Amino acid sequence: MSTTAVSAGQIMDRVANLLNDPSRTDYTYTVQLPYLNMAIEQYSDLMAEANAPLTNLTSYHMSLEPIVVKVGQNYIVYPEYEQPGFPTTFWARYPSDLVEIQEIEERPHVQKTPPVGTPPILWAEDPKYGMYTKLPRVEFSEVRPPTNSLQYWNFSNSIIRFNPANIDMEVVIKYIYQGIPYAANENSLINMIGSRTYLSYKTAALCAMFIGENESRAAILEAEAEKSVDRSIAIGNKGKQQIVTRHKPFRAAYKMRGGF
Repeated sequence: MSTTAVSAGQIMDRVANLLNDPSRTDYTYTVQLPYLNMAIEQYSDLMAEANAPLTNLTSYHMSLEPIVVKVGQNYIVYPEYEQPGFPTTFWARYPSDLVEIQEIEERPHVQKTPPVGTPPILWAEDPKYGMYTKLPRVEFSEVRPPTNSLQYWNFSNSIIRFNPANIDMEVVIKYIYQGIPYAANENSLINMIGSRTYLSYKTAALCAMFIGENESRAAILEAEAEKSVDRSIAIGNKGKQQIVTRHKPFRAAYKMRGGF
């Protein structure tokens, strides 16, 4: 395990030591970097699969500006979306680090004018502008009369779809995100808690296998990487034990179907 932030160079220095090349004669930063980014991607995927707390994010924590679906519109598009004849600001866009959506909430959008001289706050998180209501998820989009609600949400073809509302709606997305940005060079910071040990062993295993072609060393390093990621997941789960969850009684659904 590790502290919150570590540089890519620190990870790659440890990798060089694990591969008996402390001076980085063969395993230079440039040689290691693609494999470090593969390890980063795999770590993020493993954390997301395990529903680790550190991969949960709410869209209004990424920006002071809320996501607004304008009257008559029914899309939130991916960041790179383009449509001929429409400006890039026409459609609302979801965060670029989104992997999977967990919940979507809405409230009527109102203009927010901060008092002069006050510091910026998370206006989307301020309850004086209204409380959020959770939207149900549907498998396919439906045609319904417009109301002062988006009514439902559907995620298909990388686009979030709603029923168009007759007023501007402010939307909050609770989602699983790609938590570690890829490293551009040895000075890039990796700020995901608990990732240092895994990334060191996993990067070393990839380098040993695909650069050094040393299968036995790669297997040993891979085993250490698996142990470290299991520890990271277990520690995260311990933190979630304080969250109260209501469970259904055993076989409650079966009893309901049976009429008892």
